[in-house]
Amino acid sequence: MKNLTSRRQFLQKTALATLGMAAFPSFARKVAPSDKLRVAHIGLGGMGNAHLNWFGALQEVDVVGICDLDSEHLNNTAKKYSEKYPDRKLELFDDFRKVLDRKDIDAVTVATPDHWHAQLAIMAFEAGKDVYGEKPLSFSVKEGQMMLAAQQKHNKIFQLGTQIHAGENYHRVAEIIKSGVLGQIKTVRLWKTGFPPVLGPTNYQKPPANLNYDMWLGPAPYHKYSPERVHFNYRYFLDYSGGVFQDFWCHIADIVWMSLDPQNLKKVSATGTKPEGVATAPKSIDIAYEFENLKLFWTSTPPNVPGAAARGIGAYFEGEKGTLICDYSTKEITINGVTMLDVPEVPITITRSPGHQQNFVDAVKTRTQPESNLAYARKMTMPMHLGLISYRLGKELHWDNVNERFVKNRKANKLLWRPYRKEWNLINA
Repeated sequence: MKNLTSRRQFLQKTALATLGMAAFPSFARKVAPSDKLRVAHIGLGGMGNAHLNWFGALQEVDVVGICDLDSEHLNNTAKKYSEKYPDRKLELFDDFRKVLDRKDIDAVTVATPDHWHAQLAIMAFEAGKDVYGEKPLSFSVKEGQMMLAAQQKHNKIFQLGTQIHAGENYHRVAEIIKSGVLGQIKTVRLWKTGFPPVLGPTNYQKPPANLNYDMWLGPAPYHKYSPERVHFNYRYFLDYSGGVFQDFWCHIADIVWMSLDPQNLKKVSATGTKPEGVATAPKSIDIAYEFENLKLFWTSTPPNVPGAAARGIGAYFEGEKGTLICDYSTKEITINGVTMLDVPEVPITITRSPGHQQNFVDAVKTRTQPESNLAYARKMTMPMHLGLISYRLGKELHWDNVNERFVKNRKANKLLWRPYRKEWNLINA
C-alpha cells in the first residue's frame, strides 16, 4: 500500500503540467515512464478493444494488462495489440479478481456485459483503483446507489464511457440551451430507431471450452447455456440488459442532463412491444416522464417534429422562444421561424473536453471528478431503469424522488434491485 500511495502522490504532483498540455495531441506529449498511469482492461468485446486502442494511444498511459473470461477474445486481442505495439509488454488475465489484486495497477476500464458493471466497479474501488466504466452505469437502481456510496467512501475517480459527451456538438448544444435564448424548455423528445435481431430458436448445448460460462453469468440468474444469449446478444435479454433502449439511452439522454439537469421526477409511464424469437428485452418502447417543470418523452420511432425523420437518434428541445434538434454531431436551432446551425451571439462558456479518455486520465492525476462522473451518471441513468420497470409491469408509476422509491407499489419497488446469485455475490450485497 505504501508503494501505491507514493505512486499516486507522484502522479498528482505532475498533474498540473499534464493539464497544461491538454491542448496538444497526446502523441506530442513526452511523459516519463514513472509518470504513466498503469491501466488494465477488463472485457474484450467490441468496446473493450476500443478502450484498449484509445488508452493505448495516450502517452500518459501504460497499458499493463488485459482480461477476459473467453480465451479466444483474450488471445485474439493480445495478438492484435502485440502486432500494433511489438515493443510493449502485456499481461493476460482470465479472472478480473487477479487484476484487482495487483497493487501496481492504478486504474481499470470495464467493458463487460451490463449485469457485471456495478459489482466489478465496487470491487475495483475497494481495491484502490479508479474506474473508466462502460455505459449503462448499472443493471439496477440499487446498484447505482451502492456504486456511488463505494466511490465516495474510497475517494475514487469514475468516468462513464459515454464518449459522445466529450464532443464539441454536445458542449455547444448545452451552451445554447443554458443561455436561455430558446426560453424555458418545457418538453424534450428523445428517440432511437432500429429493432433488435430476431434470435432463436434456442440451441441449448455445453458451453465451449474457451468460455468460463459460470463466471459470465456471474450475479445473473442461472440459465442453461445457449449461444443466442451470450457475448453481443446479451443486450437483448432482461437478465443482463434492456435491449436497444438500454443500449442507447445514455448516449442521447446525456445531452438532456448536460443541458437541463431535470429535477424531481414525479411519474413514469411506458408501453412497448415484445420481441420476436427468444429475446426478452422490449422490441420497441415508448415512455413518458414527468419532472418538475419538464416533460420528457422517449420513442422508438422519430417524433412528428421538423428534422426528426432524418435522424435515427436524436433530441428535440421545445422552448418558449424556439426549438433545437440535435444528434451526436449536428444541430439545428429555430427561432421566430428562422432555422440556423448555430447562435453566434451565445458565447462559449463551457470548458471543452481534452477527449473523454484524456479527461479520465487528467482526473486521476488531479483527483478531481471528470465530466461523466459517477454522481452525474447515476442521475442520468436512473430514469432508464424506471422506464423499463414501468414497461415490465404495464403500469404508470409514481416516484418518490427523495427516498428513491415508487409510491405505494411493492411490485415496482422489488424491481429496483435484483439479488445476486449466491456464489457470485462478491460484495456481500
